[in-house]
Amino acid sequence: MRKILPLLILALLFIGCENKRGTFINSIESRYPTAEGVKKFEKILEEEGLSIFQVIDHAQNAKNSEMELLPNTLVVFGDAKVGSVLMQCNASIGLDLPLKMLFTTDYDGKHWISYTNPEYYTLQHNIKDQKCLEVIGKVNMALQSLSGKLAKNDPANPQTKEQK
Repeated sequence: MRKILPLLILALLFIGCENKRGTFINSIESRYPTAEGVKKFEKILEEEGLSIFQVIDHAQNAKNSEMELLPNTLVVFGDAKVGSVLMQCNASIGLDLPLKMLFTTDYDGKHWISYTNPEYYTLQHNIKDQKCLEVIGKVNMALQSLSGKLAKNDPANPQTKEQK
């Protein structure tokens, strides 16, 4: 039994890796290079009336430290009304707010938009209140819509890579 248990646990871990439910990071292939995608995203956020709190160019920061990094830019954005409602559900969600989208280029030259799946917030911050879950559902749809506007493929059927 002692020899079988570790093998069983290992098998369950590998089976779990194929499960797309509960994925914490959503990544969608972008039709734009990183810098262009960020500029277009900023314009979309402004049109939607969302606040842009900060844009962090990780590649430039690496270059400033005499290091190399593929294009990698984080856009921090949100809506104080929505964020405040979520923090009323559980103040600890403030650790994950405002929202963020990461624009990257991989070694194959593909461009990606990644964001935390709001489902993660329900787990991380133990959110069970129905009103709060509905708000998180709306945030999820908004993130899908925002990233979909820059997606390489049809937003209804995007090329995705999902990570845990």
